[in-house]
Amino acid sequence: MYNLVRKFLADECGATSIEYGLIAAGIGVALITLVGQVGGELRSLFENLQTGLQNFNASSGTTQ
Repeated sequence: MYNLVRKFLADECGATSIEYGLIAAGIGVALITLVGQVGGELRSLFENLQTGLQNFNASSGTTQ
């Protein structure tokens, strides 16, 4: 039993896979955060554009 535990603790197979998985998870979290921030800024940009166009349309006297 002692040899089995010692062999299990010495075995490093799969350690690299786990490290790559952690790196991929970190990159995924970073991308999700970035997309969330950029998405909010884009929404704000288009809302401001819509408001500006509506104000321009109202000041020129035309209707939609």
